[in-house]
Amino acid sequence: MFKIYSVMMKRFFVSMALGATIAMPAFAQQQDDKRDYVDLSYNFLKGQQFELKQESRSETYTTVDDVMQRVTRDFNNTIAIEVTETSDGHATLTFKYKELKFNFNARNQNILVDAAVPNEKEPFQAALKSIIDQPFSVDISSSGYINKVMGLDDLLDKASATFTNLKPDEQTAYKKLMKDQFGGNAFRTWLEQLLVIYPLRSIKTGTRWEENVPIRTGLVGDISLYWNLQTWDSQTAKINGTGKVNTNKVETFTTDDGIEATAEINGDIMTNYLIDRTSGFPSIASQNTEMNGTYTYKANKAKKIKSDVKVPVKIVTNASYKIKRMK
Repeated sequence: MFKIYSVMMKRFFVSMALGATIAMPAFAQQQDDKRDYVDLSYNFLKGQQFELKQESRSETYTTVDDVMQRVTRDFNNTIAIEVTETSDGHATLTFKYKELKFNFNARNQNILVDAAVPNEKEPFQAALKSIIDQPFSVDISSSGYINKVMGLDDLLDKASATFTNLKPDEQTAYKKLMKDQFGGNAFRTWLEQLLVIYPLRSIKTGTRWEENVPIRTGLVGDISLYWNLQTWDSQTAKINGTGKVNTNKVETFTTDDGIEATAEINGDIMTNYLIDRTSGFPSIASQNTEMNGTYTYKANKAKKIKSDVKVPVKIVTNASYKIKRMK
């Protein structure tokens, strides 16, 4: 009886040893797998300060009666960002323009503005100067969703007071230009394309994820955004971003020339990010956008458009951004 018991015990311990031998590599493999994954998000502390520098050029080409027309927009801006509130899952960031240079060139209009340089001949200069160093806020989730932009439209309403000496049609044109380029919806659309919206799960190299956001100003439509994690380490992450732009071909919008139109346009966005994992902000980002399609100008007696006119259009934008921690 004792001999049988001894044999059984030996078999039991051998089985335990074999089980442990098998389990150890499996456990080690699980640990290695965990190390392959990373959690990306925005991490802010109240009082942190950042500086964002933007350089971009956008060109819109339209062909009317076999004549090509071009509208260009150049931005060269410096924006201060301060973390003013933090709570579970989101933060409030306060933005202030520190430098604002804007060049708008169209067939009937040429506006060159440096907000820091007085220019009494250009009404837009006084308007932009009035928003320098004035705070407005953005509520952002830890994953990068822009919940709302607060206070920017109020600043623009006050800035529009500088247009009161202009003719009514000039006032309308300047107010539209300011809203389209610097308004709350324009700023939100720009920020949604600049910042990565991170997934709510751990990811590894090669993971691809996506989000969809509306075009909030100018054209009517939406943007499907896609990101791919290329490489990462303890401090940085390299991410490739692409986007598909699609407009609503039924909804109307107003062109730079004040013409009511619809747009049937598709386009692609390509962005490369170097992410600072400490904050989640891109320390460097370069972005290229190209869209092609057709505007349909609606019949308008005041604009001498007798019937709907289809106008080929091409929009090209190149931009670079740098964000660095200041405090």
